[in-house]
Amino acid sequence: MNNKKIKSTNNFDEASIIQGFDIELSEKNAQRIDRLVDDFEKSILNRVDEEYSVNTTFSERVADRIAKFGGSWTFIGYFGAVLLAWTVWNMLPFIKPYHFDEPPFILLNLCLSFLAAFQAPIIMMSQNRQNARDKHESVIDFAINYKAEQEIDDIQKHLHRIEENSLHNQEQFNNELMQIKQLLASIESKLEHKKLDE
Repeated sequence: MNNKKIKSTNNFDEASIIQGFDIELSEKNAQRIDRLVDDFEKSILNRVDEEYSVNTTFSERVADRIAKFGGSWTFIGYFGAVLLAWTVWNMLPFIKPYHFDEPPFILLNLCLSFLAAFQAPIIMMSQNRQNARDKHESVIDFAINYKAEQEIDDIQKHLHRIEENSLHNQEQFNNELMQIKQLLASIESKLEHKKLDE
């Protein structure tokens, strides 16, 4: 009995408890479960990426790349450098014959308007596609969570059934033990009566 207690405390130190079930789970098994879940999530994401690459047209992929570049610090850096070079080139007095857009920079304003007019819908197209993809992923996440919840409910029901069976078996064992004690008591009383008769 003491050995069992020592073993269980040692296991308890090395193990974690699954919430709600009082089931000991060793670190090795916990790592294995984490690895399986990670592999499952990667396979789902790979499947979503495959669907994305199969179902997208060339123009949609170009829109995604433009939106990705247009929303980066690299674009801001390049664009800032172009604007600075444009304004400095057109303001230096010693190269006045080479100026192509004198202040107030009407051509620059026109270029910026064109850029904004084309870039905004491209970015919105990419965001709409990303929203659709996020929605698809959230549906998959919901399905996984729902399935996991059903499996947890099944496990809980099974554990409750096992607990009820063990309680029922314990009651039967206690009843049988009581009957055996009663039989032993009656046998002892009969033996005592026999001794007294002799």
